[in-house]
Amino acid sequence: MFKKAVEAKAQQRLSGADRKKLKRTIRDRFLRASDTDIDALLPPKAEITVSKFQNRVHVYGVEGGFPLFFDVDGRGSEIYPTVFALWKLPEMLPYFMLKGGEVSRFVIGGADLMFPGISVAAEGLPLFSAGEPWAVKVPGNPAPIAVGSTTMSSAEALKAGLRGKALRIMHFYHLCRESVEGHYVPNSGFLEDVVLEDPSFLASNQPSDSSEGATCESDVQQSCVNNENTEGSIDVNGAISDACAASMQNDSENAAKEITTDASDLKSTANVDAAKLDIELSSLSIEDVDSHLDRCLLQALHTTVKDKDLPMPGSTLWSNHVLPCRPSGITLDIKKSSHKKLSKWLQAKSSTGLITVKEDKYKKEAMLISVNRGHPEYLQFKPEKRPVEKVVQAGDSAASESRSQKALEVVEVYKSSVHVNPIFASVGADTGKLYSASEATDIVFKYIEKENLVKQTNKATVVLDATLCDALFKGAIKKGSTYPTEIHKKDLGATFINRMQAHHMVTRGGESVVRKGVLKTVQIVTERRQGNKKVTKVSGLETFLIDPEALASELQKKFACSTTVAELP
Repeated sequence: MFKKAVEAKAQQRLSGADRKKLKRTIRDRFLRASDTDIDALLPPKAEITVSKFQNRVHVYGVEGGFPLFFDVDGRGSEIYPTVFALWKLPEMLPYFMLKGGEVSRFVIGGADLMFPGISVAAEGLPLFSAGEPWAVKVPGNPAPIAVGSTTMSSAEALKAGLRGKALRIMHFYHLCRESVEGHYVPNSGFLEDVVLEDPSFLASNQPSDSSEGATCESDVQQSCVNNENTEGSIDVNGAISDACAASMQNDSENAAKEITTDASDLKSTANVDAAKLDIELSSLSIEDVDSHLDRCLLQALHTTVKDKDLPMPGSTLWSNHVLPCRPSGITLDIKKSSHKKLSKWLQAKSSTGLITVKEDKYKKEAMLISVNRGHPEYLQFKPEKRPVEKVVQAGDSAASESRSQKALEVVEVYKSSVHVNPIFASVGADTGKLYSASEATDIVFKYIEKENLVKQTNKATVVLDATLCDALFKGAIKKGSTYPTEIHKKDLGATFINRMQAHHMVTRGGESVVRKGVLKTVQIVTERRQGNKKVTKVSGLETFLIDPEALASELQKKFACSTTVAELP
């Protein structure tokens, strides 16, 4: 787990007062993060731990989870989010956009960010002061790859001709030969060469490099595979990383010349190379690209864009809704259209009356406010039905069946409570049934639609009537405080779910169990015994229907060590 042995001087759980102080410090330092965002990172009912190191650095995180914040001097004045935290909340910090993979190669190698490597927008360099926390992103991916502190103000940078060091990197995303890791940079005063990794976490959260063509598997026993034998994809959700350190050093020049399309739109397979993609893009005329964009937008508005999700950032609309609706074999690039920019395209569609778009004055990004579902263009369009292809070969049926029997599935479900029972009764929903988070959210939005509670002057806001206000806030507001009269749509779902009873369903093969409460993670602890001997303790396996005896026998063979099973006190 570590490149060098590093042990914390002390590790402890935060008290209630210290938790509030930490959240207050985070709220004051990171103005872009709302209370809901902070609660999503540091849940109110979760245990928060702090690890204190010899160099005065404090590392904060949820017990059993990844580090989320670190305090450089231990006094609360220089607190930064880790890359792990920014993967969950990419908009917590303002960010510098890199010019491409040639620059990101140095950043993920641990180098500080220089001004010549920053892509400056047409409107000019954003305003910032010295010592501010900023993130670093690559084109086409909202997941930051590094976080650091500005070395000078924007005015000083312009006087210097945009030369010199822009950002002192504190924590960065690192591509290695056998795994993907988060490094804390030694020159930041943080942990000396510390590496934190978890293959299962990284497989679903790692960002993707914008210009490289090899892949790093999440399994630490896998090595990097050349892009000729690897099938992967690069998208704005950062689900798969198609780069590794070895391939970046050997093939960076070839990759930079071959891959010319935007990283958010690139789909690389074993049979499709960059040259073919260039031919495909050049074969589409500007009119063809505009036509595909319009059809993809209408398909998305019919199928995946729901009114309850509005307002929605333009980048989210593009990456999560428009791009997945493009026809098979077609690569869309907004720069190849007549509009050239996503914001101009959305404004053009807004001028036709199909959608309503406004610019967020804080994020400087186009926001989709509403959809005119009575527009002639919307009514005339017939969405395509895309069936899921199921191809099962006869020889693989037995293997797939055996894999499905062993597959582990964990689902968080929720049950109605006394707080929200009136909402369920009003829409005729069963109060004894278990619901997923999306199903529970649909119920509260059905109630809002039934009672017509959407604010007419601001479609993103819901007016609270007595029933909904009690369901969301009764008992949660301190005595003497006034109850809120309205709530934003994006906060409504999470607030409603928090008032329900949390359950979790674990299924392994034919065995399934539903338990009340939040899912508890597997705990792995290492202790010293008799000098330099160590023992690793693993607990909490029964939650996932794992037989400790069977696992102990398997680990004994796997690691050639002795294992024992004992009852917890």
